[in-house]
Amino acid sequence: MLRVVLDANVYVSATIRPEGPPGRILQRFLGEPAFEIVLTSAIVKETLRALQYPRVRKYLRGDFDAAEWFASIVVLADMVADDRVINRVSDDSDDDKYIAAAVEGRASVLVTGDPDLLKIGEHAGVRILSPREFLEALG
Repeated sequence: MLRVVLDANVYVSATIRPEGPPGRILQRFLGEPAFEIVLTSAIVKETLRALQYPRVRKYLRGDFDAAEWFASIVVLADMVADDRVINRVSDDSDDDKYIAAAVEGRASVLVTGDPDLLKIGEHAGVRILSPREFLEALG
């Protein structure tokens, strides 16, 4: 089965616009076994932190609990260790954790909206795609 790492910005975008490509990716994951999500504790922490930003929370429906929604994804994902260290692949060193997670978790795709990661295109056999590109690849 296809193994995928999603950047925190994909999860955040999915909560803000569920009808957009990131939201449709997560709907596919939760609704049908089209792919597996690979996570690390570093990605979980960054995503939970981002979901609490005031600039994100102001766009969420009042009754929507983003942390609870994300927890439902975490329990279905394949958690892998944060053992792999990759440095200086992305212009933003904070983004290297996503590539490391993909390599560690034997994922073939990293999905992100981050221009620093998207311009890399591929690293160590991991294709780096935008949410729209990933949806098109899924068919």
